[in-house]
Amino acid sequence: KDKLGNRSNASAEVEFDGTWARRVGEEGRGVRAVIGMVAASRLDCVLGSAGLMRQAVAQAVHHCAYREAFGGRLLDKPLMRTVLADLALESEAATALALRLAAAYDDGSERERAFLRLAVPAAKYWITKRCAPLVVEAAECLGGNGYVEESGMPRLVRESPLNSVWEGAGNVQALDVLRALQREPAALDACLTEIGRAHGADHRLDRAVKDLFTELADLEGAEGRARRLAERLAVVLQGSLLVRHAPPAVADAFCASRLGGDHGGTFGTLPGGLDLASVVERARPVA
Repeated sequence: KDKLGNRSNASAEVEFDGTWARRVGEEGRGVRAVIGMVAASRLDCVLGSAGLMRQAVAQAVHHCAYREAFGGRLLDKPLMRTVLADLALESEAATALALRLAAAYDDGSERERAFLRLAVPAAKYWITKRCAPLVVEAAECLGGNGYVEESGMPRLVRESPLNSVWEGAGNVQALDVLRALQREPAALDACLTEIGRAHGADHRLDRAVKDLFTELADLEGAEGRARRLAERLAVVLQGSLLVRHAPPAVADAFCASRLGGDHGGTFGTLPGGLDLASVVERARPVA
């Protein structure tokens, strides 16, 4: 296929006509039989997008650490530092949630499987959706060089939308989140238990959890809100993980912007009063 990106991974369509096959599972329950494989592939999409985001942020931060303009390094300019910190927050939150899901797969317990049932489609929806705008913004940090193939950024830009399409596009993931919320109480309970481990650590996270409870209280006719529910669940999970495991500067900036409601519609619109230098320094590639 002549694809936008992902060209090193060949794709083709195969039509099976009169081919011998063996049924796996009960008739009419094919989706349930294959869902385990699909869930694992969705985790692949989450991990792939998180890795792609990290690569883009690393390239942007590295460039700005050495590129000088207007009398100093771009990294030291307050506006560029805000952009880079915002990108770094998004990347670290994606990595934290992706690796938490991977740990749950490795664990394999009934409790962790219940957690994955809801957390995987929520993470797959949100993280893969955030990948493309992040990569485009990171490429812009390189200026015109980011639009040149030699920089490597154009390839990342072409690759960045793919994982949101693979293994079910955004609406499919959001509807799967809604289905799990409505039909599998153990999945919701496991996710809320995970989120609750950070209770009391940050007032903005606590308020976001309370708002999430309000959203979940009435799921009647909630199909039109499915994307909103998936997004809120994923972001609250990320906040819980960062509050518990990330440095204070990262957790504070994430909660202030993603959970505190003080964030604009584009990257680089973080509120003031945050330790952005520490956030950016943490994102710098190790030599």
